[in-house]
Amino acid sequence: MTPRLDSSLAWKTATRLVATNRDVLMAIAGVFFLLPALAFSIFVPEPQMAPGTPPGEMMEIMAEAWTSSLPLLIIVTLLQMAGTVTMLIVMTDPARPTVGQAIGRGFKALGPYVLAQIIVGGALGMAFLVLVSAAALTGVQAIAAIVILAVFVAMVWCSLRMALVAPVLAIEAERNPVAALRRSWELTRGNSGRLLAFFILAGLVFAVVYGLAMMLVGVVLVLTTGGELQRVLTAAVSSAITAAALVYFVAMLAAVYRQMAGDPTAEITSVFD
Repeated sequence: MTPRLDSSLAWKTATRLVATNRDVLMAIAGVFFLLPALAFSIFVPEPQMAPGTPPGEMMEIMAEAWTSSLPLLIIVTLLQMAGTVTMLIVMTDPARPTVGQAIGRGFKALGPYVLAQIIVGGALGMAFLVLVSAAALTGVQAIAAIVILAVFVAMVWCSLRMALVAPVLAIEAERNPVAALRRSWELTRGNSGRLLAFFILAGLVFAVVYGLAMMLVGVVLVLTTGGELQRVLTAAVSSAITAAALVYFVAMLAAVYRQMAGDPTAEITSVFD
């Protein structure tokens, strides 16, 4: 039987993991999270729209900007996925691999990780299209709205059930994407609501910290800099805060995995002692 998630214990474990491996995690976060995000912010600025731009034209501008930035976005996403697995290995492997070894293993797990995400995304996307199309054929707006809401809830629920795919790939060294998805599904059974509450609470904390920090930084930069320098510095601070938040999120995944999977080999315990 899958144990119930103790979010308080999971948070304490996550913060302890970050504190124990702080220096290594900072280096990995800088390479895989901060620099890619900063590069994306600098080289793909937000599209500028004149006041009063018609909605249709706004959509075209956004679509064009998204299409042009897609190659870089894919690279950034792949690096962040590899960094996530690398951090999980560093935080949980009792053998204490070097950073180079952890990065190598992280990239080896990248293929299965990507395939797992494609499987989930493809299945959810197909289900969304089929159900929404069927609802639209009825011609009743209320039915279509209910179906869209139900599909959205189902997508969130499935995402929560698949939240531990990365820890399974990193900690259990699973390389079969289907097996990793099945394992995550088993580990999260009966804890979807608790996981949602845990992630939402952490997200709210991050949103508040991020908002306050960027407001303060924005005031300072407006008073001291301007133009392109201000934009670059703002992007750098934003990327640094986001990278720090991602480190804690990865640690949260490791902590949740440990609670759900237990400690059958008694190997992971030493990492938390």
